[in-house]
Amino acid sequence: MILLKNARIVDGTAPAPSEPVSVLIEGETIREVGRGVTAAGAETLDLGGRTLMPGLIDAHVHAVACHANLGVNAALPDALVAHRAARILRGMLLRGFTTVRDVGGATHALRMARDEGLFDAPRLLLSGKALSQTGGHTDFRGRFEDRPQPHGRLGALGRLCDGVDEVRRATREEIKNGADFLKIMASGGVASPTDPIRFLGFSRAEIRAAVEEAENAATYVAAHLYTDAAIARAVACGVRSLEHCNLIEPATARAAAAAGCVAVPTLVTYEALADEGAAMGFPPESVAKIETVRGAGMESLATMRAASLPMAFGTDLLGEMHRHQSEEFVIRGRVLPAQEVIASATVVAAKLLRREGEIGCIAPGACADLVVVDGDPLADLSLLTRQGRHMPVILLGGRFVKNTLTGRTGPRWSDGPYADEQDT
Repeated sequence: MILLKNARIVDGTAPAPSEPVSVLIEGETIREVGRGVTAAGAETLDLGGRTLMPGLIDAHVHAVACHANLGVNAALPDALVAHRAARILRGMLLRGFTTVRDVGGATHALRMARDEGLFDAPRLLLSGKALSQTGGHTDFRGRFEDRPQPHGRLGALGRLCDGVDEVRRATREEIKNGADFLKIMASGGVASPTDPIRFLGFSRAEIRAAVEEAENAATYVAAHLYTDAAIARAVACGVRSLEHCNLIEPATARAAAAAGCVAVPTLVTYEALADEGAAMGFPPESVAKIETVRGAGMESLATMRAASLPMAFGTDLLGEMHRHQSEEFVIRGRVLPAQEVIASATVVAAKLLRREGEIGCIAPGACADLVVVDGDPLADLSLLTRQGRHMPVILLGGRFVKNTLTGRTGPRWSDGPYADEQDT
């Protein structure tokens, strides 16, 4: 057992840190939380009034996107992608993200390797390969290419399917292959070469087929969406997880909230792509599309907040730009109250992932995924940035991944030759 004493909880449910409490961890879960909690024989760590947060949740990542050019990424050997993905995921964990939702690319086999302890990484929920129509987002063939686009490689973020029957088959295959939910590309995108942002992806019948198959499997559909028209159509067809939403209008935001949807803005990726994308191999035709969605992103936060549309935390970064993951907190903090920004990575994200009471909270019975922060992130969101520099302790399932207060950490993949390596 582990007893954390003198902890001030910040979990996104209150505008100020709690009074000092103690948290008792037994095995992989939290057993008790309160002022008078004690346990004879427990390993005790006095946090001295530091902030204690639930492990953070990023609801929009691409763990296998190790190259900014996703067409190049899809052609890389699986072994190379797997090792690079392990490093990307480890970096996320050391930033305090103990759960991530992969929305295109990662496979159940990669998750099995993580679960077997072959590398240190956050809990991983996944959609498998994202579904796209021919010429849609994740079709990375140029205008003069007509060869089939394979989706069997680990580095491929998506697969192509056209027509209701193909969508049903692809949906069923991804669920059979271990997907926790489904991802469709329902509008044009930035990273793909031949689909302008204004394009709609899939017909209504195809979207409804994906939604029906997801419901048959007791899960839901997430959709890549930028324009208001695409978002409104997806909501009407039963999509519940709305990714990006940069160009959403007030009426559509209200309709999405009434339908029980959750939005997942990903503003940091446009900043990173604008600053570094071209230098890191992002194709010129994709660089040209960034400003179409970048400028509207901040306004979309205010629009969705006014409509009471819940927003989960997401980043959508590629390649070496994953290091900017935590900067999403600061970007959102320019428009939203810090409490709501933190809630997006805790209670709101947990609800989206259908893991309420399990992750994103500090309560009896929840997973002992915890992050200690030097200082109050409600007063300064930048404390959650800088690659976990202000996070002296990180626990995952009751195990110390990082503990600079006492120097004690549990067994981990990184105790090998990469033990001293730090992401920058």
